Amino acid sequence: MKVLVAGGTSGLGLAMASALATSGATVALTGRSGQRASSVAAELPEAVGIELDVRDEWSVARAVDQAWSRLGGIDMLVNNAGIGMRTVNPRFMTHPQGFWEVPVGGFRAVVDTNLTGYWLVAREVTPRMLAAGGGRIVNLSVSQSTMHRAGFVPYGPSRAGSEALSRIMAADLRDTGVTVNLLLPGGATVTGMLPAEAVPEGREFLDPAVMGPPILWLASDDAAGVDRLLVAFAGPPLGPRQRPTEPMPQDHPDMAG
Repeated sequence: MKVLVAGGTSGLGLAMASALATSGATVALTGRSGQRASSVAAELPEAVGIELDVRDEWSVARAVDQAWSRLGGIDMLVNNAGIGMRTVNPRFMTHPQGFWEVPVGGFRAVVDTNLTGYWLVAREVTPRMLAAGGGRIVNLSVSQSTMHRAGFVPYGPSRAGSEALSRIMAADLRDTGVTVNLLLPGGATVTGMLPAEAVPEGREFLDPAVMGPPILWLASDDAAGVDRLLVAFAGPPLGPRQRPTEPMPQDHPDMAG
């Protein structure tokens, strides 16, 4: 399995890239800093690091071309690159802003990364997968409660948009051999998007390693042909050979996280 993980230098992306590489996949992971991406990839077996700014279509085209060449193709795209509320309001957990208070530049940066970025990368990879006869696209999502929580503009709308995008992508690609699925952690997860000082005392968070088992399942032979599903996984980190819980139907109701 040859996998491109867009946004793979930290957090959930790194956890998925690590699980895939450890299981025997050949992985290209990306980050805005090519040097950091290469440094992180050097710690993983059979992995390469590539510079990619998902907001820039020329950067996307160049990175996908490099990944395709260095991996010898791309069987799976994991769209994970994203930025959170901290970029527009560092105190968003304790001092939420109304939507009218969000700076225009901050709004555009989040939407350009979390929504437009998913589209640009998938737009570049999909024609290659179609020409190759098939492939798998996994887009990362969040719980629906995050999409409509007060004080979560522009992060919530950006994630709602990327989920709608994913569903339309799946419909457009039906019966082509290229599948599209959504994946999200089944609860709040420890990543750089959440300020440490804002974490309520006594609240437990998932380790990013929780994303390993479901991404391995989506990359496995068992998941061949699985399409248009929302896969959620919550619990303690599992061993790399353990299978996650069964995927949830695409229209599963809101999962609090």
